[in-house]
Order: sequence, then structure tokens, then C-alpha cells
Amino acid sequence: MLRRLARPVFFLGVVVIVFGLGRIHAAREGYDFTSTARFAWEITYGVLLIISSYAAGLPDLPRSSRQRLTSAIAAPLAGALSISAVQLVTGDALLPRLVVFGTVLLMVPWALLCTAMARGGRLRAELRDRVVLVAVPTEAVALRDELEAEPERPAVLLNHLLPLQAVSTDIKSKPLTELVIEAGATLVVLDRVAIGEPTILSQAAALHENGIRVRTLSLFYEEWLGKLPMSELERASLLFDIREVHGARYLRLKRMIDLVSSLIGALVLLLALPVVLIGNAFANRGPLFYRQERVGKSGHTFTILKFRTMRETGEAGGSWTTADDPRVTKFGRFLRKTHLDELPQVVNVLRGDLSIVGPRPEQPRYVAELVEKLPFYNLRHLVRPGLTGWAQVKYGYAGDEGDALEKLQYEFWYLRNQSLMLDARIIGRTLRSVARFGGR
Repeated sequence: MLRRLARPVFFLGVVVIVFGLGRIHAAREGYDFTSTARFAWEITYGVLLIISSYAAGLPDLPRSSRQRLTSAIAAPLAGALSISAVQLVTGDALLPRLVVFGTVLLMVPWALLCTAMARGGRLRAELRDRVVLVAVPTEAVALRDELEAEPERPAVLLNHLLPLQAVSTDIKSKPLTELVIEAGATLVVLDRVAIGEPTILSQAAALHENGIRVRTLSLFYEEWLGKLPMSELERASLLFDIREVHGARYLRLKRMIDLVSSLIGALVLLLALPVVLIGNAFANRGPLFYRQERVGKSGHTFTILKFRTMRETGEAGGSWTTADDPRVTKFGRFLRKTHLDELPQVVNVLRGDLSIVGPRPEQPRYVAELVEKLPFYNLRHLVRPGLTGWAQVKYGYAGDEGDALEKLQYEFWYLRNQSLMLDARIIGRTLRSVARFGGR
């Protein structure tokens, strides 16, 4: 509960701080707070502070004391510097110093208080979701690793039973029930083998009646991890509605958002061009742009545009790109860290090759290889690929076929849960990554 309240309470506090200081200044100087242009600029300032705070992960993402303090200071400073830059360009004092700098001073302790609130809620959530798994050994190992990473909902795997160990051998035998009670578990997860055993299902049903939550392995992955498990990636389990395919209204709204966003991105691209040209001249000599064939919606290929980040001799080689790829130049590494190399793709969005959010497009030869190994891989091509996507914010970039398969689990989860709210969530997480220079 505390964790859910922390974010709206924090953002409400930011609004109160900005407008509260505005009213104090107006009362002191003797003018009407709402009848001047300053009121509109205070709204703008509040929005900038909320965006910078969200990008910094406030209030729920920072985990250590150092991260909480750094984010609490960085977010209001970024907002203050942004509005100061606007004032410098316009040559006008759009907001009084009391509002700009007073907000920074008040936001720091407020952010620290709200991050403490979010942290307290997270710790209680971890105690709440205590899992007993009934599955084959490979699923147990995979699930434990997943929960130790960054799940969507925190949980801990208390114990694991093989399906044969959970089966009742007589009327009095209830191994699953006994283990759940002994471990103090609050959630039971069953794989497909366990679901096929009537005595395991009867024990699970009795536990469910006594307040213990029960999930299939597939549903647990969806709700707690934001992906589909590898064992569920087969044709029968992938027969679900896809909003972009089966929802005409969603498709139109998404395209409108893409067009507006790409027009804004085109302005940013024009501003970034001089920086990239100068950087290329000194530390990345060669063509400005990098073009490559990718597979888009319905399997149609298109040419994707990026700022070049590798030496000319290495970029057309066709091998998977690694995090420490020696072909990347020094300036190219900067472009990747800041994600500036992706900016030219706004042209692809305008042309309709890409959407802002969707599965990342792959090269035709990789697609051919993966389709041969995974007959259901082509399902991802039912929708328009994206500049960013759920697999990117959850897993990052694929360095080999294993990574591509791992990402596919997140991509199918996105297809099953596609919505404008989820798209906004993905964009927000992408902004956080950019703000932290979380490039590859």
C-alpha cells in the first residue's frame, strides 16, 4: 500500500511546492497569482520537475542511500536548469528565483521522505509474496534467477517440489499442503505437469479456499515478471488478441501519437546534427548515417537509419553486436550511451516503418534463422516494430540467439498486454534509461 501511495503523494507534493511558492511570491509582491503569464510557466516548471523526477526513478526505484540522495538532488536540479535555460533563451525572467531555487531546496527532503515511504512498502511486499513452486527442476532454477533480478512484483522462492513429490499417495498424505503451511508461504505456483495431477490440484484448491493464492507458472510469469515462460511459447498458448491487430481505435491513436512524437523528435534531430558532425570529424570519421535492412510489420523489409557508431569495415559484417564491441569508436560509444544514435529513426517513424513502442526489428538473416528454430517467432511481425519496447527496457539488447529467445518472452508478453497505458509506461522507463546513460 505504501509503495503504491508513494508515487502520487510525491508528485502531488511537487505540485504543492511549486504553486505554494508561487502564491507566496505573489502575495509578497502584490499581484494576482493566476492572472499573469507566470502561472502558465509554473505549470510548465511543475511538468518539467515531474518528468525529471520520473526519469531519475523517484520515488520508488532508488535502493541504496546513495542512490536516493543522488536522485533527490539531481531531479530538481535538472528541472531548475531546464527552466533556467528557457529563461536564458527568451531573455526574460519567466519565474521568480524564489520559485525556481526554493523548489530545489524543498524538493530534496520531500523526495527523500517519499523514497523512504516507497522503500518501506517494497520491503513489506517482499514479505507478502512468499512462493512455493511445484515444477520440474529447470523451472525452479530459472524462476529463482528471475526473482533475484528485477521482477515487476517482488517475491521470494521459499521452496520447490517436484510434481511427483507433491502427489498425494493416500487420503492422509498432503505433501504440498504441509510444505506451504510449514514454510509460511502465501503463493503456490504450478507448472503444466503439476496441473495435470488431480491430487496436486485438490491440495491447491484447498489452500486457495484458506487464503493462499494459486497461480499457473504462465500466469505467475505474466503478473510478477512481465514475460511469458519459455515452456509456454508454443502455438496454442499464443492464440490471444493483439490490440494493434484486433483494435482499430488503438491502432489509430497509436499512429497519431507516433506522428506527433516523431515531429518533436525531428526537431531534436536537427539540434543534435551539429554535435554529431563535430564529433564525427574528430573521433568517428566516415559516413554520418548507417543504413541497414530490417524486417518490419507483416514481414516487409525496410531500411533503418541510425547515426554511425562503428568503423566502416566492421558495421556491415552481420555478426551480433556485443556490449564491448571493439568495432565501436570512442564517439560512437558516446552516441550509444546517450541513445543519440537512434535519433535518425524518427524518419522511419514518420514513414510508418517504425512505431515509438513495439518489438525491435531484426535483420532478415537473423529472422530467417530464428523462424526456422522457433515456428512462432513470426508472431512478433504482426505489429509495427518500435524505437523502444518492453524487451528493451526489461532485458536490453540481444547479443546472440539465446538473448533473442529471452527477449522473445518479453515481446510476447507485450503483444498480449498491448495498450496505450503500457506504451506510456515503456516510454517512461526508456526516458529513465536515457537519463542514466543506460545505453549499450
